[in-house]
Amino acid sequence: MKFEMYKDKGGEFRFRLKASNGENILKSEGYVVRASCKNGIDSVKMNSDKDRRYVRLVAKNGEPYFNLKASNGRVIGTSETYSSKQACENGIRSVMTNAPAATIEDLT
Repeated sequence: MKFEMYKDKGGEFRFRLKASNGENILKSEGYVVRASCKNGIDSVKMNSDKDRRYVRLVAKNGEPYFNLKASNGRVIGTSETYSSKQACENGIRSVMTNAPAATIEDLT
């Protein structure tokens, strides 16, 4: 698992957490400054092992997904949607287990 830090088309910095199979698991909001994006990654690493930081949600199409929140309640990452509740829980477990030690690849 790794974090990829990149610039979007609008010039903002973002990160995504990718599984070993290349699938995106978690993505961030846009940040104006690279350092803020790096802080977001650090916050994911610090909060990802705490189940209480995950908010389980359902998209308009009925597919489950989750948000990961920091201790201040702010969303630091949003997952992709999943085909089932169990698949979503598997995604959460994967982030909990692997994100704290994930490497960072800077693509900016």
